Amino acid sequence: MFPGMEKATFGAGCFWGVEAAFQEVEGVVSTAVGYSGGSLRNPTYEDVCSGRTGHAEVVQIEYDPARVSYDQLLDVFWENHDPTTLNRQGPDIGEQYRSAIFFHTPEQEAAAKASKARLEGSGRYRRPIVTEITPASEFWRGEDYHQRYLEKRGLAHCTIR
Repeated sequence: MFPGMEKATFGAGCFWGVEAAFQEVEGVVSTAVGYSGGSLRNPTYEDVCSGRTGHAEVVQIEYDPARVSYDQLLDVFWENHDPTTLNRQGPDIGEQYRSAIFFHTPEQEAAAKASKARLEGSGRYRRPIVTEITPASEFWRGEDYHQRYLEKRGLAHCTIR
């Protein structure tokens, strides 16, 4: 990680579209897709898709806090998926597609909880928000063919909702 940069990790369904959404944010220096929140060391995509590892598909972001705030990243997270569907985003079903914020610092934890509370109080959703907010665990970088997947295929984005 570059000096002065910070890390953020989010799970919001299929990691390809989530990564693409964050790559558009001014101040995001790099993104990597992978797996977090599970029990198996060094899981593969096939392991995670089996539903037996407990991992979520996530995007780990390196960002410049002088150019983009963690609160702004949270806004992108909330805007780009449905946080009311348990273990599902669109056609993707399974624990690996859960809505999750993996915080790296106490400040990120407080910001994530406050952001979730504001959204819950906004009346935007009829159903409860099921997003988990948990400490960041080991991040396992996904296979190379998953990195910048949509960009490699000339696609601007995919529908996350």
